[in-house]
Amino acid sequence: MDIQWYPGHMTKAKRQMQEDIKLIDLIIELVDARCPRSSGNPDIDELGRNKARLVLLNKADLASEEGNRLWAAAYKEKGVSVLTVDSRNKTTLKQINGIISEACKEKIERDRRKGIKNRPIRAMVAGIPNVGKSTFINSYIGRASTKTGNKPGVTKGKQWIRVSKFLELLDTPGILWPKFEDELVGRNLAFVGSVKEEVLNVEELAVLFLDFCKEKYPGVLAERYGVEESLPSPELLVGIGEKRGCLVKNQEVSTEKAAKLIMDEFRSGRLGRMTLELPSE
Repeated sequence: MDIQWYPGHMTKAKRQMQEDIKLIDLIIELVDARCPRSSGNPDIDELGRNKARLVLLNKADLASEEGNRLWAAAYKEKGVSVLTVDSRNKTTLKQINGIISEACKEKIERDRRKGIKNRPIRAMVAGIPNVGKSTFINSYIGRASTKTGNKPGVTKGKQWIRVSKFLELLDTPGILWPKFEDELVGRNLAFVGSVKEEVLNVEELAVLFLDFCKEKYPGVLAERYGVEESLPSPELLVGIGEKRGCLVKNQEVSTEKAAKLIMDEFRSGRLGRMTLELPSE
């Protein structure tokens, strides 16, 4: 299943980010804690080569605790500031101010030497679609300043948000990159909902997800749905549809309904905490 999605507005958004980067002291990149490598945009790496960086492993409450620990350690080993967060939970964001100050200490020191006092740090909030940028900003500043949604593409244009006299944030649209060279990257991004559903075959996607669950998290499907995991995944999809009443009017199982149910339950955490990839893989 070859998954690709790069609509035209993302090219425009990337060009705008290339212009805005000149105004920026820090890039705050949100990645999905369930698949940090897949959800880290290489274009943002390129744009931010000479800028301070902070990576937020967002939706950490949906990823395994061990996965969060390993990924945080992997970023720190590369010298990248990192924090695991659930952007809906304000208590996980309390450390951010200190980390921002630490990440930008060279900029603050340069300003001090030039006699510039209290110039706010300007930070770009960046990431792929549906990774939770707008939710993070709203939780962090304590008010609804941006539109949010649980589907990719809600933020269409840039907007500056003044957090305090010390910090300004630039919210940017979620952007992907033109081609996923590794099919597992496309698969993982589709699993977490960062690829627009209209370009996917959701039944094929669910079968791939069932394959993944059986290999990496054996027992989860049997416990959640009361099915026999040894069945081939296409049959398992039908079995889950039967158990959950995913029927059409002639009482046949709708594999499309079953597939959407499974993917929704994974994305919302009802299947438990799952990490799709580890740094060692």
